[in-house]
Amino acid sequence: MKFKPIIIVFNAVIAVFLVILFVVPFLVLGGDMARDFWQSSWFLLPALLALLAGIDIYFALNYRVFFLLEKEDWPALVQELERRVLRNKNYSPRLVKLLANSYLVLSDAVSVNALEKSLSIVKPALVNANALIFGAARILAKDNRGAVEFFGSRLSGTGARSSGVSGADREWISWYHGFALLLDRQFAAAAACFSAFAETSRDAVLTGLSVYFINDTLRKFLPEQAAALAGKAQQGKERVRNSLKRREDWDREVKQLEMEIHAAVLSHYIGKAADYVYG
Repeated sequence: MKFKPIIIVFNAVIAVFLVILFVVPFLVLGGDMARDFWQSSWFLLPALLALLAGIDIYFALNYRVFFLLEKEDWPALVQELERRVLRNKNYSPRLVKLLANSYLVLSDAVSVNALEKSLSIVKPALVNANALIFGAARILAKDNRGAVEFFGSRLSGTGARSSGVSGADREWISWYHGFALLLDRQFAAAAACFSAFAETSRDAVLTGLSVYFINDTLRKFLPEQAAALAGKAQQGKERVRNSLKRREDWDREVKQLEMEIHAAVLSHYIGKAADYVYG
């Protein structure tokens, strides 16, 4: 994303709006009525100038972060964010999330875990706010048992560790708990979780992922449940196809997830799930 052009366009839009606001009334209404309009609307000028100054100052203060993001220079970005967050103790939610995401882009699960430990002491709410990132790092590090505990402790209604978790993340946390159970070879518990998603989830992508793992993996490791699981997989598959009727619809839905780094952990499986659902 090109940040500098966005700022330039924003400044231009504000400038044009100011011209329209204070010149057009004179041309349309005439001098006397324009003066009356300006006298009643004078507060708009300092408000718009304050907004413009605030945006420009924010951009100037964070120019290096924007510049490195634009270049996708992740190692340099990590160094800059570590200076701000860890050394300068600036635990801005935005900077913390960006640092954790940058670690994941570099597949540096060790640093993600170190950041989590630091935050659990000074800003524990930020751990819950970024639970998907910190949990995904455990999966990348193949700490499957740790991922089960981490996601499980943050399920809705399980106590203090679930507080601060955003509503938008709760379903993903529940699904990742099932995925961690699968990776930890707790197949019966994983089957119960994914079967619930197959039956009731409103998220078509999570439903598709669930039925893929039910069909591809869980039926093999739970032969006594194979017939029932096949039925769950078919039910979920039909629910996905009713919601997203074509593969192109699925692809558009998935594209919205591309900005979420934690979903990159699942990119291979998302493609496999689509093959199963639409194959």
